[in-house]
Amino acid sequence: MTGKISVVIEQDEHGCYAWCPELKGCQSQGGTVEDALTNIREAIELFLETLTDEERSAALSREILTTSIQVHA
Repeated sequence: MTGKISVVIEQDEHGCYAWCPELKGCQSQGGTVEDALTNIREAIELFLETLTDEERSAALSREILTTSIQVHA
């Protein structure tokens, strides 16, 4: 089974922190965005292995949209 999962990546002076909104508690990190993406993909695949077929299907069917907006500060 394949599907899409949302990943949020936050960068700071220590590297990149990645987490998945659909899978509570599924998170990882890396020194670069590419490292963080590699690590979160592995974390997601391992996390999905712990779910029942029904839970996995529900997680993969959710769609989370993100965007950015300009604000006056």
